[in-house]
Amino acid sequence: MTYEPVVEEVLAENDNTANKELILAMIYTETKGEQVDVMQSSESATGYVNTITDSKESIHKGIEFLSENLRLADQQGVDVWTAVQAYNYGPAYIKYIAQHGGKNTIKLATAYSKNVVAPSLGNDSSKTYTYYHPLALLNGGKLYVNGGNIYYSRQVHFNLYLIKIIHFFTQE
Repeated sequence: MTYEPVVEEVLAENDNTANKELILAMIYTETKGEQVDVMQSSESATGYVNTITDSKESIHKGIEFLSENLRLADQQGVDVWTAVQAYNYGPAYIKYIAQHGGKNTIKLATAYSKNVVAPSLGNDSSKTYTYYHPLALLNGGKLYVNGGNIYYSRQVHFNLYLIKIIHFFTQE
């Protein structure tokens, strides 16, 4: 919640209608606000991790990337959560979902992770590791090495509920 004023400022500066609570939920999912690149947007902005050294710039780039994903998702006729998952997987995921039913599912996210993301980053053997997050553990608890986070959009969705609860209880 510390970043709420910065998120509001960046949204206003860019006349962006992205959902403030969604952005805050993504910050919480990405870094809990404990790193300078709070939205871990360096990789999408520059192709390399940890190149953004200013939180406001991270939020600006993160909102820019998410907004583009949301535009592509609308254009392709897929659900919003596909756009959120594409924040983790890259925008090509949006087209993949459009070709496979139009709705982000764990099954499709798993297949994309295994067959597209992981091999593109060197995991040709489908090697996995245990991911100790409740949402993951309910579904087998495995992620593919270099395969992104299959559960990313669901974690953001859960954290969005937390943000809304916090807002509800902190309103005057």
